[in-house]
Amino acid sequence: MWGGTTSLANRLAMNSFENTSYDGPVGDLVHRLTQSFISEHSRPPEWIVAAPGRVNLIGEHIDYNDGFVLPMAIERYVAIAAAPRSQDSARVASIRSVNLNERDELDLDDLPKPSLPPKWLGYMGGVFAGFQDRIGSERFSQIPAMDVLFESNVPIGGGLSSSAALEVATATLLETISGVTLGLDEKALLCQQAEHDYAGVPCGIMDQFSSVFGKENAFMLLDCRSQQIRHVPFDSDHVSILITNSNVKHELSGGEYAQRRAQCDAALKKIGVASWRDATVDDIESNRESLSDVEYSRSCHVVSEIDRTQKAAVAIESGQWETLGELMYASHRSLQHDYEVSCRELDLLVELARGIGRAGGVYGSRMTGGGFGGCTVTLVESDKAVEVSDHIQKQYKKQSGIDAHLFASLPAKGAHAIPCQLNY
Repeated sequence: MWGGTTSLANRLAMNSFENTSYDGPVGDLVHRLTQSFISEHSRPPEWIVAAPGRVNLIGEHIDYNDGFVLPMAIERYVAIAAAPRSQDSARVASIRSVNLNERDELDLDDLPKPSLPPKWLGYMGGVFAGFQDRIGSERFSQIPAMDVLFESNVPIGGGLSSSAALEVATATLLETISGVTLGLDEKALLCQQAEHDYAGVPCGIMDQFSSVFGKENAFMLLDCRSQQIRHVPFDSDHVSILITNSNVKHELSGGEYAQRRAQCDAALKKIGVASWRDATVDDIESNRESLSDVEYSRSCHVVSEIDRTQKAAVAIESGQWETLGELMYASHRSLQHDYEVSCRELDLLVELARGIGRAGGVYGSRMTGGGFGGCTVTLVESDKAVEVSDHIQKQYKKQSGIDAHLFASLPAKGAHAIPCQLNY
């Protein structure tokens, strides 16, 4: 039983944690979170998990249209630390967000229904409820009351799936505590459903699948119709992935996301095929008169983006970086004009990258994520990445008045538990 006084065993445990390091991109985050947990609760965490955000190289707004997407998990994570509360505590999960400095509780015997506002507790509560449904109330009742602390270095509202990372980290924590391991696809779908029901965002499967199935040194070509995954190796020392956060925030639950999904569904019905994967440019043109101008534009994006994504995977496998870069620019134009989800700041970042050009080390650039702000992803020569970053940052600040945040990332490991190595 954990008491309020720091016992000898706990002090030894704390010293052990202070001397324990965890390697990899998540290491600093885990160490900092561990020390914060000890400071707040006078005992070390018993469970630690982490799940990454993601960046989508190409294939935007087609995960919910049966398309292909080509994301990678990034070296930015949500990490969660937890430990049981004393046995006489009410059976609740007392949860604090380090980033927001907010605390709330989940009653483990009376989990919330899908009516919470789309805030961090809603994402976590949806996963708790979905996990209970899958393992049954009797087994779920064995999960103890707990103190939970989480921290993220995934930019919030940047289009890098911070919400999916939180959902997947929460599911991984519950697996670790309960000893019940879900299938990887089952876990991803559970988290997707939580976002649908508890955050009101009708997202596709890409975000959660990326956080669950992420693999080091590989992109993930995900067939969103069959849910089949093919990892596309990316191990070039000469090419880097540069992510630029415009620091313009977006809120997908504001209606734009759902509106575009409805427009695509309406257009597909008029075209008369079962899936966008079966639709062609000729199908769109032959049904032009029945489509509104908006539906026509949305159709053009979906069909062309599905094609571009498949070509991009081939380009990576054959090292055709210039071809990949042109596909990225074409994707951005389509998102800007046909799908209308870009914004002035994203367009500026892409144009700054294009202005540097091949001579300056840039292959291609595009917006990534839901749009209306967030991030761009840029393919650059590794030895020129610093110069490219400096130029984009300075010019973006000069022309927009906003400070951009840039970082490079390799494809990263998906969600995982982190051993608590206590030597006491």
